Amino acid sequence: MAPEYMSAGASKKSDVYSFGVVALEIATGRRSTYTREKDSELGLVHWVWNLYGRGDLLSAIDGKLQMDYDEKQVECLMIVGLLCAHPDRNLRPSIGEAIQFLKLKATIPNLPTQMPVPMYPVPIPSVSRGSISTTSLQDGRL
Repeated sequence: MAPEYMSAGASKKSDVYSFGVVALEIATGRRSTYTREKDSELGLVHWVWNLYGRGDLLSAIDGKLQMDYDEKQVECLMIVGLLCAHPDRNLRPSIGEAIQFLKLKATIPNLPTQMPVPMYPVPIPSVSRGSISTTSLQDGRL
């Protein structure tokens, strides 16, 4: 689920986030959240981003592929997955741009070596004015 989903709801950008997570699941053979050690969970996006930052992205590739893949294509898939799952929705590509990256028809932008921390405003519930009138108070209604 996109980090902003709870505050902003579903959007094209949250769909792009989901696409990125699925791309990472395909490349790594892991679910979006997996248990690394007993009682320790690390999200897939965070784990892959850490490997990317260490220059060890290819170690995340699903071992079941048994070296039957093009390294450049799988690396591209994972980087596009990270771009699409960027914590800042404003920095995610459109789905069209992601497809162009996957087709190697556009230059993939560089990612920061450390996964950015998402920063989203907390929605403040609005209170409409005039919802309580003196008449309704006199009648015992709100």
